[in-house]
Amino acid sequence: MKDAKVIDAVNNKAASTNLVLLFIICFAGNMFGGIISTLMSVYLPVVVKELQGSKSETELNDISGFINSMFIFGWAAGGFLWGLVGDWAGRKSSLLLSIAGYALFTILTGLMPNWWGIVLCRFMSGFGMGGLLVISFTLISEVWPEKTRAVFTGILSISIPVGIFSAGVINFFVSSWRQAFMVGFVPLLIAAAGFWLISESELWLSEHTDKARLEKASNHLLHPGNLKALATGSLIFGTMLIGLWAIFSWMPTWIQSLLSTDAHKEGGLSMMCLGMGGLTGGFLSGWLVNLIGLRRSLILSFAVCALVSFILFKTNTSFSGIIYAEIAVLALFFGASQGILSLYIPLLFPTAIRASATGFCFNIFRIFTGIAVLSVGVLVSALGGYSNALFIFSLVFVVGLLAVLLIKNIQPDTHNQTN
Repeated sequence: MKDAKVIDAVNNKAASTNLVLLFIICFAGNMFGGIISTLMSVYLPVVVKELQGSKSETELNDISGFINSMFIFGWAAGGFLWGLVGDWAGRKSSLLLSIAGYALFTILTGLMPNWWGIVLCRFMSGFGMGGLLVISFTLISEVWPEKTRAVFTGILSISIPVGIFSAGVINFFVSSWRQAFMVGFVPLLIAAAGFWLISESELWLSEHTDKARLEKASNHLLHPGNLKALATGSLIFGTMLIGLWAIFSWMPTWIQSLLSTDAHKEGGLSMMCLGMGGLTGGFLSGWLVNLIGLRRSLILSFAVCALVSFILFKTNTSFSGIIYAEIAVLALFFGASQGILSLYIPLLFPTAIRASATGFCFNIFRIFTGIAVLSVGVLVSALGGYSNALFIFSLVFVVGLLAVLLIKNIQPDTHNQTN
């Protein structure tokens, strides 16, 4: 009996260690993904001018929009395809290969001699990051104990805002964009270490070895029983995503348009405010859900984002310190919404299709997000400046708010059943 207790204690300690290592790798992978997803935005004016020389403002806007949108299109493609790979080949290998992929192409971005090479590397960096986001939340939802799952999912959701903040810090202290992109070496080492430090999801292993369960009709992505969950998750996640990326990608450029002098530091500080606000919102998201409920939390997030976007882009005609506070409030509810949705969406689906279904919900609207980011640059002149363009795209928050109000009885499976 004593030996059995000792063995149980050792096994529990080993399991706890494995969970800690998994969380560290997921958090660090997403954090560096946040850095890399935002790093191009803060260096974009410098990058385009260096590679393109003396071009008209319209041409520079077009190239900038193309580079930003290609990253998002790559993210969407990666979210779809890595989700399928994660359901077929396993969570662990998909997680680590997606980290290694975005890391490698980040390093190559800093070595590219022309802008089309930058576009290709940004697409592939986005491809890896899209897979990481889907697989990491899917894996945590499967292996983490139910009692603390919501809290740690919320904490994991702040990893990207931490990265966004860190991108602002890098921009503040590192003037060379080529040196900044060498940060990709760190996640490359993290991915290599992960092959020895973490284990596969036992839930996925159990499902994958049970052929009868794997072949159930309900375990197909487009089974009628899964369509409502797919539509719900896609619409709510997608509307927040479009507004978030249109604003994040063009925030430094919008601030530059309000100033007659160089806005290098102001742009960096704005990204730091975005990161800190998102970090705080994601961290508190679990407690917000416990306080007022899932649906009310989503309603509050969309409503505040819509209102603050109006204040930010329609009442500021010149730069002042109040802009930083408005950006922080907007980011606070951006972060909260991502924490809430990252907890909710993976648990809508059975284990056999969880990664691919989560990838679908996370990414179907990312295609439109890429178009939105591209269109901001293209339509700036036609819409009368960056303020008007960003405000028009932020109206998508109203669409998301209406969707949450109309879609009731959102009850994800919090017990992680395999169906």
